[in-house]
Amino acid sequence: MGKSIIDLSSVTRVGLDLAKRVFRIHAVDASGSVVIARSVNRRTLLKFFDALPRCVVAMEACSSAHHWGRQLLEFGFTVKLIPPAHVKPYVRRNKNDAADAAAICEAAGRPGQRFVPVRSVENQAALMRHRARELMVGQRTAALNALRGHLSEIGVCRRAGGSERLCPQAAGLRRRR
Repeated sequence: MGKSIIDLSSVTRVGLDLAKRVFRIHAVDASGSVVIARSVNRRTLLKFFDALPRCVVAMEACSSAHHWGRQLLEFGFTVKLIPPAHVKPYVRRNKNDAADAAAICEAAGRPGQRFVPVRSVENQAALMRHRARELMVGQRTAALNALRGHLSEIGVCRRAGGSERLCPQAAGLRRRR
């Protein structure tokens, strides 16, 4: 399970490695000594944080970080989301969940570290709409390019952008008939 001291009142900073089911927690006190290093499952995560004193909780800015950030903000914690590229230099050992949680905790304590603000549900919904539209535009463009390529194999050439002109070879075939 990991290192866990009963007195949680000394915790000042927590590094939380997010996952689908099992989260890894690495907490330190004011001197930087490890107070907690353990795993917590999804069902008991908020119960665990409810027992902690209000402190800084750092996470990598990944897919579910904004959700958990909002949950922890409601509990009164200070939430800091760190871009994954800023956490990677602090991974000391082999890449695993425990090392990631320790690196997140370490990175959060560094002066000059840049953080990502926690997004609201409305902001995330707007970003999802933009991303979905970009995806659909890209798929439409790919489909039209594929269709134009297939049509050119039988002599029907069209310009990109939906122009209705035939290519010179196909136009010449039509005139001869």
